[in-house]
Amino acid sequence: MRRTSEISTPRGPARVTYDRPDGDPVSLLVLGHGAGGDVDAPDLVAVRDAAIAAGVAVARVTQPYRVAGRRAPAPAGQLDEAWAAVLAALRADVAGPLVVGGRSSGARVACRTASAVGAVGIVALAFPLHPPGRPERSRAAELATGLPTLVVNGDRDPFGLPPGGGPVQVVVRPGERHDLRRDPAGVAAVVVGWLCGHGWADRGPCPPA
Repeated sequence: MRRTSEISTPRGPARVTYDRPDGDPVSLLVLGHGAGGDVDAPDLVAVRDAAIAAGVAVARVTQPYRVAGRRAPAPAGQLDEAWAAVLAALRADVAGPLVVGGRSSGARVACRTASAVGAVGIVALAFPLHPPGRPERSRAAELATGLPTLVVNGDRDPFGLPPGGGPVQVVVRPGERHDLRRDPAGVAAVVVGWLCGHGWADRGPCPPA
């Protein structure tokens, strides 16, 4: 089942595309887009499809600045504020665990707000560790949430490769750049395997208990 709706936020309306699996969902996975992109990016769509098959409800959130037709992202505080408002509205629909994530800028928003919105885990696709050519401007601290976090990055990503350790698991995709377009299904399989391993997915691609 799919529905698309708009949710009011302090920064204008956000658009949510919500897909629900057959039967009761095990968890809710909420995904945000990259800075100038949209929720139909190949990796986000592949993750949606695989997660639904594994019993996970998936909501893809379009930030208010993109709904308004702008490509330049809003400041970080405004992105976080709008995201938190959407999450508060979505939580009423699924009683299970909340997993947040996204690609690039969307992954950063998910990391910065994960604890505040009550998430149990984070999926960070193409996490931009630093601006291209500026490794001294590291954003690694945004990954230090204390929550189980899956990072999936390409080994040719000019935005860098985050370090793993502790609750942060980093999976490197050979030959992939920042867009993770070479093998979206492979990216999705990594994500669903991680969800299954934490008990946040329980059917379809998940191995038998």
